Amino acid sequence: MNYYFTKTVDDPMDVSIAKITQELKKQGFGILTEIDVAATLAQKLNVRINNYRILGACNPHFAYEALQLENKIGVMLPCNIIVQEREDGRTEISAVDPVASMMAIPNDSLANIAGQVREKLSSVIENC
Repeated sequence: MNYYFTKTVDDPMDVSIAKITQELKKQGFGILTEIDVAATLAQKLNVRINNYRILGACNPHFAYEALQLENKIGVMLPCNIIVQEREDGRTEISAVDPVASMMAIPNDSLANIAGQVREKLSSVIENC
């Protein structure tokens, strides 16, 4: 089982991020964090990598449900989506598979929530 969903698109990164943001909103998610990994590594290590951003997405309804079942679930939140520029100029979009993530937690009650979040994140990636 992969721990992520992925898709490569022809859109530039900024367009891809705008589309992801829209699709997440349709599914009840918002972006809590955005980390520019390329800029951070350039600043801290003086190295260059292709554009690479991590978007921390959260659906408050599902986050609340999960917290009610497992109060340490916050270590697994938010759901990360990466957007990275490939060498060929295309953009690769990947999202964590919450079902794979939740396998690490010995709480079977989370499976239903993880499945629902998986459907929504998979839809986001498909529609970008």
